[in-house]
This record gives sequence, C-alpha cells and structure tokens, in this order.
Amino acid sequence: MSLMTYTPPLPPFAGICTFARMPFQPTPSAVDVAILGVPYDSSTSYRSGTRLGPRALREQSLLLWGYNNALQISPFTALTVVDAGDVSVVPVDILATHRAIESTAESWLNAGAKLITLGGDHSIALPLLRRHAAVYGPLAVLHFDAHPDTWDSEYPGQKYSHGTPFIRAMEEGLIDREAYIQLGIRGPTSGPQDYVDALHLGARMITMDEFRQRAMADVIAEIRQRIGTRPLYVTFDIDGVDPAFAPGTGTPEVGGFTSYEVLQLVRCLVGLNCVGFDLVEVSPPFDPTAITSILGANLVFEFLSLLARSRQSSPAGL
Repeated sequence: MSLMTYTPPLPPFAGICTFARMPFQPTPSAVDVAILGVPYDSSTSYRSGTRLGPRALREQSLLLWGYNNALQISPFTALTVVDAGDVSVVPVDILATHRAIESTAESWLNAGAKLITLGGDHSIALPLLRRHAAVYGPLAVLHFDAHPDTWDSEYPGQKYSHGTPFIRAMEEGLIDREAYIQLGIRGPTSGPQDYVDALHLGARMITMDEFRQRAMADVIAEIRQRIGTRPLYVTFDIDGVDPAFAPGTGTPEVGGFTSYEVLQLVRCLVGLNCVGFDLVEVSPPFDPTAITSILGANLVFEFLSLLARSRQSSPAGL
C-alpha cells in the first residue's frame, strides 16, 4: 500500500473552495476522477435547499487531510482528481436540467474519467445512470435511502421528480435487476403498495428493520455476493442516515443509519468494480452545524479511496 501523504496547501479556514482543494478543471480531460456539482432541487417534494449542497460539500471537504487509515490509501496522491465545477442547471425545467447533466457527464466519461457527483436532489440520478449505462451496460446499483424512490409519479402526469428516478431507470433498462439493492428503507408511506411496487420492479430492499435484525457482516456479504463483478454505481441519499447524524436534508426519516455504519458499508465495497457515485439531498439550510455536509464530504472521500484502491490493484489503472 502507498504511504504517500497529501498535504493541503492552506489551512481549512483559508482560500477558495474546490473539493479538497483539487484543481478546478471545467473542461473534460483525461483525469482519473472528476468531482461534478449539480445544484438542482426543483423536484423536491418537501423542503428545498439541496441546490446549496455542492457548495457546502466542497467547503467541508477542506477538513479531509488526505490519508484514509481504514483503507490504507491516500486517494489524492494515488489518483488525478479535479473539481469539474457545476452543471448549468435550469431550476424551472427538470428535462432541460437532465439534458445538461447527461451532456456534461457524457463528456467526462468519454474522456476516461470516473464521475463523483454532488447533488442536488435525487432526480439527478436518472440522467447519471443513463450516461453510465451507455458506457458500462446495465449497472449494479447500491441505493442508500430512506425511501425507495420508485413511485410512478409524485404529481399527476409528472414522470420526473426526486421520487421517481429508479422506476424510470428500471423501465429504461439501465439497472441490472439481479443486482439492484436498496439499503436503509424505512418510515411511513402512503400505503403497503409503495414497498410492494419496488419489490415487483426487482429491487432487493433491505429495510432498516431487517438491517438491525442481522449482523452487519451478513448484510455486507449479501451485498458483495449480489454485485459480484458487475459494474457498480452507488447512489447515496443522505436521508438514509438518521437525522440525528444528518439533519440537513429535505425529507428526514427517523431510525436510520449512524455515521459510522454508513462509513463501514461504503468501505465494504473495496475490490468491487465501482464505476460511479452520487451523493444527494444534502440541504445546508436545515443544518447550521454542518454535520450533514461533513459526513457527505467524508463519504465522497471514502468512495475516492475505493477508486484509488482499485487503481492500485489493477496494472491497467482505472
């Protein structure tokens, strides 16, 4: 394992924020990883504010000192990482925003970069899955969330919102139905059909009740077995975490994961074929302490570390 260290050029309270002070590079180029912001929240169904998520995540990323002791890797030295800036979203038009996300993501993926995307609400996952599936084929998807997000519509006649991305993705054949895992689902719903519909689509739903009744090692073993060697896309709604640890989100649900548990669950993906990651639904206006964006920045760091470990174990690189 590499023991190189990453030394930030400035203390965390000084300077201009890019993610972890990585170079700002808005033009797609041949790098290992591009951090992309999508400041869009117009499809939220309760509290807005996630358009400010990318900025908050970048700010708290300045606390990342660079070396991951759990995974024994320094991702900022093992990888070429850039901050790609933000997609030019259209707050009044979700379809125009989705087209902009697809175009930007396509450019970076065609340049050979892996994408880590900072939301924004969860509607952004659909265009990201489209572009990743175009490169890798149907994807294994690990979906952290309090909600299944497989409703046919949240508003009559409207097919696209932050509650519908995964039913649309399944309809479009973007997700491998044998390897779609929802993790952390809980809370009240409009009726029993909400969960039944997700299961009929092919989701393996691990509710929080089931998670608490099993050993974490057993859950991890199932996740790894289901994913296998498939290309894996991880989509992480911060409301999968209990609001005691992540209050800054638009649709909080009590009884979720602790911060430590989600760090462990992300780390368990080491060695799998990770191809993309998004971190969504961070809403800074509802968290003046910033603990939500601190956790979010650390989850991005963990995923970067997974990519760095993959790079280290593969002679051909990423």
